[in-house]
Amino acid sequence: MRYAWIAEQGKAFALSEMCDALDVSISGYRAWKRGGAPDRKRLSNNQMLALIRAIHAELKGAYGSPRMVRELRARGFSASKERVERLMRENGIHARHKRRYKVTTDSKHGLPVAENLLARNFTPTAPNQVWTSDITYLWTDEGWLYLAIVLDLFNREVVGWSLKPRMTADIVTDALTMAWFRKRPAPGLLHHSDRGSQYASHAFQDKLKAFGMTCSMSRKGNCWDNAPTESWFNSFKNERVHGIRYATHADMKAASFEYIEVFYNRKRQHSTLGYKSPVQFLENWIRAQHQEKQVA
Repeated sequence: MRYAWIAEQGKAFALSEMCDALDVSISGYRAWKRGGAPDRKRLSNNQMLALIRAIHAELKGAYGSPRMVRELRARGFSASKERVERLMRENGIHARHKRRYKVTTDSKHGLPVAENLLARNFTPTAPNQVWTSDITYLWTDEGWLYLAIVLDLFNREVVGWSLKPRMTADIVTDALTMAWFRKRPAPGLLHHSDRGSQYASHAFQDKLKAFGMTCSMSRKGNCWDNAPTESWFNSFKNERVHGIRYATHADMKAASFEYIEVFYNRKRQHSTLGYKSPVQFLENWIRAQHQEKQVA
């Protein structure tokens, strides 16, 4: 047995060297020496590397070492930051590289624009208080597609989205309509966007009024006024778009659905939410509200 051989060698070799040579963990050896069973969740370096590679492939390269550590622990495995970081670095495993922000807003129009009522207050205290929206472009071999999303700032959940081959007003009204039917927010919700022609259009403004929402818009040419939504697009493109060739519109639509509905909203760790997914964060908040009411 490997543990017995290590014990027999005594001080002939360093414990760390023997464990590495036999591909066992130090904690496992020490547990065996105390008479207990080795920690089956403590993986050897080779086992840990194989698991990291599997998760990296499963999540399509979305996580760097900090999120990888949390993902491993969430799956029940002991993982230190230093060990995971070293294994990923030595084996060329890293998150997809970020790309610079590119302006896509067309604010050269004569339509009325709203004041910046949000004023970069990105931390509402409850869901369905503040939604933010934006549009980005996505290339396929069949031509461009445009993705519009609606983000709830409370838990950073994508509550509505629309993907179309033309960047017209209906793309943003469809995304907003999806969000409203999903969440049915009370009147008074603050909706923030840039001052692009789609959001300033009569069709979109009429939709906001019909849903009882208040309009807020970023200042001209200031992407940081809508930073959380820009950040979402950055993550989406890094993790599902850059470096990947999409042959058809259907392929891009399938990838967008998988990222938004299957991965991001329900599984992806969000640093702003304490490394919980948007759905997990909201469920925890709802549970806490129920507990407070029971105590009261």
